[in-house]
Amino acid sequence: MNLTLLDDDDFISASTVRLTGRRLQHVLEVHRADVGDDLKVGKVDGLLGSGRIIELTAEQLTLELQLDKHPPAPLPCTLLLALPRPKMLKRVLQAVTSLGVKQIYLLNSYRVEKSFWNSPLLQPEKLQEQFLLGLEQTVDTILPEVHLRKLVQAVCRG
Repeated sequence: MNLTLLDDDDFISASTVRLTGRRLQHVLEVHRADVGDDLKVGKVDGLLGSGRIIELTAEQLTLELQLDKHPPAPLPCTLLLALPRPKMLKRVLQAVTSLGVKQIYLLNSYRVEKSFWNSPLLQPEKLQEQFLLGLEQTVDTILPEVHLRKLVQAVCRG
């Protein structure tokens, strides 16, 4: 994780956040940070900046924020992808998100098994989880948009 992503639920005041769970464990085990250290942070669909650790225990982490940088510009492309099997989809979503793709269309084709469309991974919260992992790696805050298209029709313009 190159960036600690924050959402609205993390904020305890306008410039202070409290983190628990996976993000806290990452700070403790990978960063090995302590009170007074700075971390790269960003608000989902918002600004980037830094957070100074003002409180750190095994249960929670409190950061004082300074969000003052804009996220990188999106990659000017749209990904059209036949829906892969769910295990591969997780990797693809993380990878294309870390590359900066902001528009993703998952399409049906004659080789896509019908059962793939029933995967729990296609639920919005599961998709967002994969997007967040990709954004953390690339130091970006803007979530991609995913469009599910079970029926694709060819359009001929003449």
